[in-house]
Amino acid sequence: MVKKTDRKMERTRRHIRVRTKISGTAERPRLCVYRSNSNIYAQIIDDVKGVTLVQASTLDKEVKTKHANKEAAKEVGTLIAKRAAAKKIDTVVFDRGGYIYHGVVKELAEAAREGGLVF
Repeated sequence: MVKKTDRKMERTRRHIRVRTKISGTAERPRLCVYRSNSNIYAQIIDDVKGVTLVQASTLDKEVKTKHANKEAAKEVGTLIAKRAAAKKIDTVVFDRGGYIYHGVVKELAEAAREGGLVF
């Protein structure tokens, strides 16, 4: 009998595998991406202190598109880059959160790069 794969568990496994290899520090924090069916979230995290330095999502008032699509991802990427520049953060480690680097995650990353973040 063929069992149906649990996509959430598979993503969690991939995310754990990625997290064993990368970690955010004070001089190079981690840009973590999470996407749900309705929203996109991005955080810049210092894992040494366990503190979120900057965050942006489609729930923010500055973001005009309130869906989890590519246009919203571009807006969140530019917003996170702008907020990171205000806190004098210019280089980060990109954590794709177990998602494929494609579509919404790719648009967010490219918009953050265009906004001034280096990774």
